[in-house]
Order: sequence, then structure tokens, then C-alpha cells
Amino acid sequence: MDLIYRGKTKDVYKDNNGETVLYFKDDMTGKDGVFDPGENQVGLKVEGSGKAGLQMTSFFFEKLNAADIPTHYISADVEKREMRVKKVSVFGQGLEVICRFRAVGSFLRRYGAYVEEGAELPAYVEVTLKDDERQDPVINEAALEALNILSGQEYKEIAELTVKISELVKEELAVKDLELYDIKLEFGRDEETGEILLIDEISGGNMRVYKDGAYIEPLKLNGYMFEE
Repeated sequence: MDLIYRGKTKDVYKDNNGETVLYFKDDMTGKDGVFDPGENQVGLKVEGSGKAGLQMTSFFFEKLNAADIPTHYISADVEKREMRVKKVSVFGQGLEVICRFRAVGSFLRRYGAYVEEGAELPAYVEVTLKDDERQDPVINEAALEALNILSGQEYKEIAELTVKISELVKEELAVKDLELYDIKLEFGRDEETGEILLIDEISGGNMRVYKDGAYIEPLKLNGYMFEE
């Protein structure tokens, strides 16, 4: 396969048939050897983390595809850590869309004067720019439109898809008595049809999940989800 792009936690290839393949690495974001999904650098390598990420990702993408929610997912080979996807283009230099069900993390740091930690939120959606140099700044609908990154209609569609996807993930986690506090998603356009699609991955590193009020570390989440 031909390497197209080398990312922090995934590499992008083109196979002999011209299909796009994501390879899930064992590299994880963090700092000083400690995992942190919010970090913009590789901080550690954990054997099995790539396979775990793809196992979770393929599980959720298959659920979403079955629910007729548009994604870039085609198929996955968990043992090889490979996921075949549709060719997509990103908005601007990339966006991250967060759906928050409880007040934690950066939301709490910003608005802690007005909300208590862990307070319930009504599937609150916010968008950040993927920009390591500027620490992924939050951006609103008006600025996205002014900068020609998204149209008002595209913003509305992405916000609606975000809530729909996040609610599905929340419900699947609840089956295992797990509670989703927040989740980070990415979107792009299908290069052939122009349709807005969910892209990237859905794994423990994309979300905060709690059980009985206790935080579940991302690498331990698969054990709860896929235990017999």
C-alpha cells in the first residue's frame, strides 16, 4: 500500500485497488508518558491500543450505518488494524465537534462560575478548529460562515448529526450501565457525492465515560463494552 499521510495515531494509505485505508497505530496522544485525548502530541505507545480503538470504532460505525446515518466507514479488519473508508475532504483544515451531556473538562474550566462539575447539559454542541499551534480554539457558527469554512446550512446539518450520533453512542453505552459525559466527532464531505459524513473514529480516546460516577479510562472501556 502507498502511504498518503502519517498521523499521530493513524496512518492513511491507498491500497492496490485505489481504496483509502486507515491503519490504527499503538501510538497515543499525551504528555510525559500519560495518556490525554486532549493533547496534540504523541505521548506514549501502548501495545493493543490500536486494535482496541478499531474494535470500538467498527462497532459504532456499523451501528450508525445500519441506522442510515452517513459515515465514511466501509469495512474493518480488526486483527490487521485496518479500516477501509470513503474518500473525503475536510472542512477548512479540519473541525472537531463536541457533544456534551455533562459539565466536565474544558467546558467546566471556561464556565465554572455558572455551573457545577458534572451538571447535566442538554446535548450541547460546540465546534473547535483543528489547530495545534493555537490549541484548537472554539469557534461559533457566525465565524465559521464568515471564514467560508461552513455555510449556515452545513453547520445546522452537522449539529443535528452530532446530536443524533451522540445519542446513539450514549444509548449503546447505557446498555452496559455506562454513562457518556461528552464525545468528540469529526466530519467531512464525500468526494464523490458531496454528502456530509462522520469521519475518523469513535473510540475510548474520543469520549469521557463514567460508571457509577467513576471515570473509566479509555483503554479499559473495551473491557466493559465487549465482555462476555
